Amino acid sequence: QVQLVESGGGLVQPGGSLLLSCATSGIIFSISHMGWYRQGPGKSRELVASIGSGGMTTYVDFAKGRFTISRDDASNTVFLLMTALKPEDTAVYYCNAEMYQDSYWGQGTQVTVSS
Repeated sequence: QVQLVESGGGLVQPGGSLLLSCATSGIIFSISHMGWYRQGPGKSRELVASIGSGGMTTYVDFAKGRFTISRDDASNTVFLLMTALKPEDTAVYYCNAEMYQDSYWGQGTQVTVSS
């Protein structure tokens, strides 16, 4: 059974930082392409960042310079370090795993940026 469990969300003030984690099981993590997505209020789900099995990373424009995606194959976990957070970063953040032709999602973790 595949499980992706996000954690680390919460309420943070503008300019603050959060570290999101996604612990996985049931997949061959080392060969999986991992991504973080988000869905803000009234918006569609959008890609934030992704990291391949070889460690190559991609970021969308709003994440460049502020967010860092990383992975630990030993613990089957992917991380998203978010800094300089803005109110517009408020969203539910989802972890995604792509392995072969299959795609798996976590349940999401809420991030709220507000003073």
